[in-house]
Parts: sequence; C-alpha cells; structure tokens
Amino acid sequence: MEFLNSGKVLPAGLPFSEAVRIGDLFYLSGQMGIVPGTTRLVPGGIREEARQTLMNMRITLEAHGLSLRHVAKCTIFLADISEWQAFNEVYKDFFQAPYPARSALGANGLALGGRVEVECVAVFSP
Repeated sequence: MEFLNSGKVLPAGLPFSEAVRIGDLFYLSGQMGIVPGTTRLVPGGIREEARQTLMNMRITLEAHGLSLRHVAKCTIFLADISEWQAFNEVYKDFFQAPYPARSALGANGLALGGRVEVECVAVFSP
C-alpha cells in the first residue's frame, strides 16, 4: 500500500492522503472546488465548483500517471440533490461514454460549505 500526496491541489497539513495506491487500484480522496493549494472554494455556485472539482481530480490523477479515462467509479456528494442536473452538465464536459460507474447522493452539509465533493477509484492499466 502506498500513500500519495502530490502537493498540486491539496494544501499541506491536512489529516489524510490525497490518494492511496494498492496494486493497480488508485483510491482518490474526495475532491472539492478549491483553488489549488488553498482551502478556499471558487465562487460561482454549483457549476463553477463542479468544474473546479473535476479539474482538481484531473490534475491529481495526472500527477500520479493517470487520466480521467482510468476512472472506474465516482461517488458524487451534493449539498443539494436538486443540483444533480447542473452537476451532470459539467460532468459531461470531463467524461465521455463509456462513462465510469457512478453514485450520487445528497448530503447534509459538506466540508468548507461546498456544493459538491467527488471521490473516485481509478485503475492503472497498460
């Protein structure tokens, strides 16, 4: 098991690893719409936070030799499940068919007062 921190998105000092690699599986901690290197959310609501969240995911995956094409499963946490469709519109700018497996759920509050958080599992493949 390998605990990974690239320092490209998450600020130092948080009490978790940005990812853990176990063999060919890559578990990415939840990503949010933060300005890289800070815990400050981007302004603009669900669409802008979703865009930054997925950009942060892509940056972190690429830092470890992966891309969004390697993602097998995403879990989406929304502060307001009624924003599911708005999130999907942004999501389709980052993922194309065939899409990863996915779950989405409404949460009673997210860290930093965010609108969205996304975690994923990716697979290292030749």
